[in-house]
Formats: sequence, structure tokens, C-alpha cells
Amino acid sequence: MSSVREIAEQAGVSITTVSRALNNDNTVNPKTRERVLAVANRFGYVATVGRRNTTNLGFVYLGEQTINHPYDCAVLAGVAQGVDECRFDVVVLDLRRDKRTDETYSQFFMRKGVRGVIIRTMAESRDICRDIAKEGFPHIVISERFEDDSVCCIDCESKSDSRRAVEYLIALGHRRIAFAVHNVPDRDHNDRLEGYREALANHDLDFRDDWVFRHQYTLAGGETVMKMIASMPERPTAVYIADPMMGVGAVRMAHELGLNIPNDISIIGFDDTELRFSVYPTLTAVCQDAYTIGFEAALLLTRMIRDGAVRKGLQKSLPTFFEVHDSTGPPPAQTAPVLSLARHRAVAPRPAGARNGDGALHEKR
Repeated sequence: MSSVREIAEQAGVSITTVSRALNNDNTVNPKTRERVLAVANRFGYVATVGRRNTTNLGFVYLGEQTINHPYDCAVLAGVAQGVDECRFDVVVLDLRRDKRTDETYSQFFMRKGVRGVIIRTMAESRDICRDIAKEGFPHIVISERFEDDSVCCIDCESKSDSRRAVEYLIALGHRRIAFAVHNVPDRDHNDRLEGYREALANHDLDFRDDWVFRHQYTLAGGETVMKMIASMPERPTAVYIADPMMGVGAVRMAHELGLNIPNDISIIGFDDTELRFSVYPTLTAVCQDAYTIGFEAALLLTRMIRDGAVRKGLQKSLPTFFEVHDSTGPPPAQTAPVLSLARHRAVAPRPAGARNGDGALHEKR
């Protein structure tokens, strides 16, 4: 890492000017400040704490904090393992709470004592990722893809296996297939929606807006989706739920409504970890390895910092995979009548091997 003196020499300014620029002194000429920050980012400068240089990486939320989601938990576990190679630590940062309006992103990260950032973004904050990349601060964006090769990113490509999953339902005989997704758009969820649309189009099936459900990525969100499906006059015989927690919630509610899975409705879920094994029946699912996303992101970022340069074009997509289990089967010969939601507390018959009384959990994998 460089010192303030070395930055001053490279930028052609005084040590005092460097110090003022790094601390966002508004008396510094903006062009001079940009030149100083560019040199500081290029050389991996970070403020010192006492006599020790910090060894922190930031896990940065640009919008809603989703740290309680299984995906984020698995990614963070992978990050924690990945930073161990270079003996870094990880801190969680929230730009909405902590960033001052008069400082650049680089100044904010330097003030926080981090040397690089792993960025968690949604569609609405993609421009911030581009701005951070433009400043030259070491970064990796997870679960988003960018045409601009200045943004370093890693994701899983889930469109292909989402299309494959829906085509599997079609091969089983389903023609009325619904889709459920998180109501805050990002690249991952949009990919899954596109895979769903493509599968329908490839088999001359109509895309219907009323069979696409957008809700929170929670158990309650999945329960709501299943209630809505059950109340439809022309009920779908299958649904692809493109979020792990929503899928679990939908299975639980199907049991409460007295729907047999898969005889009355087939369910395909999405899984970041091994959540598909926690419900009965085990969920057929499109799966990604969120732990590996975090691990790879940490390795790429720490090596970038070690090498002392932000690498343009550092973009990587990992594969997903499709697993068939017991939650999918042929459609019923005749669609059952619309269920009254007043029945939604009815408990399904207890399946063999279930661990608890409501038939929600499966004992073995």
C-alpha cells in the first residue's frame, strides 16, 4: 500500500493537499481531488488506524438490507472463507445510512477503513456500481451483470435452468404454469422470469400477467402466492417460485389448504443452499451455490488488492443446476374446484416420515 507521501509524488501535489483531498476538504480544487483519489485508488491507499494498516473488506448494501435472506447468509459465509487467504476481515456497510452527501464513494470507503468492497445491489442501484467503478475503487458486484466492462462482477446464470425447469413441467403435461418472484427487481430474478417466458414461447403457450406473482421474498410472501393461486377460477396446475423462502412458504400453505403436492399442484422452487430438503415433499428446484459466489468474490477482490490494480473486464458467471425431487408430477386429470380461503387452516394428512404434526418437514434427505 502507498503512503500519503507517495500519493503526493505521483499526483504532483503537496502532502498537505493529499491529506485535505482524502478528508474531503472543500477548499481543494475538484480536479485536483479527482487526481489524488485516482492515484490513491490505483495504489490501494487506506487510512491507518494507530500504527496498523486496516485489513478490512466491506460488504456493502446499496439499498434494502437483506442480510437475513438465505442467499446473503450463504454468500457471507463464502466471503468469510475467501478472505482468509490474505488474512482480511469483513465489515457490513450501508451507504444509505453512513455516506455523507459531500463525499465521493472512495472517500466514504477510505473513511470506513476498507480496502475493497463486495457490493450487493438491486436493479435500481446499478448506476451506483458504475460510479464506484468509475472512481477506480477495488470492487466486486455480486448477482448482477454489466455490459460496461469497467464494473467487476460475479453472478450465477439462472435463465437457462429456469427455462429447463418450466420445460420439464410442460413435458409432464402442464399447460397452466404460474410464476412467482421477489417484488424488488434484480438481474437474477429477471433472468428467471425470462427463462419462464422463453419456455412458454418455445411451446406456443400464452404468457399471462395474472399468472405472474410478485411478492416479498419471505415465507409470508410464498403463503400469499399459494392462497391467490388456490382461489383462482382457472387454477394453475404448477408454479415455478423463483425465491427460496417464498417456495417454502408456498409449500406450507398448500398443506394448510389441503392441496396435495404434486397431485393437486406441482411446485418448482429456487434454492441458494439446501433449503429444498427442509420441506415435504422435497422441492424440485433450480439451484445455485451462493457460498461459492461469496468465496469467488472474496478471492477475486483480495487478489486485485494484492496486485495493486483494479482489473477491467473481471466478470464471471457461475452455472446453476436443476434437481428433480418429489414436488412435481403430472397435472390432475381435472382441475379441482376453487378452494375457499376460509379453509386455509385445515391441516393436510400427516405424510409418512414427517418430523412434526403439520406435515411441513421431511425427516430424511
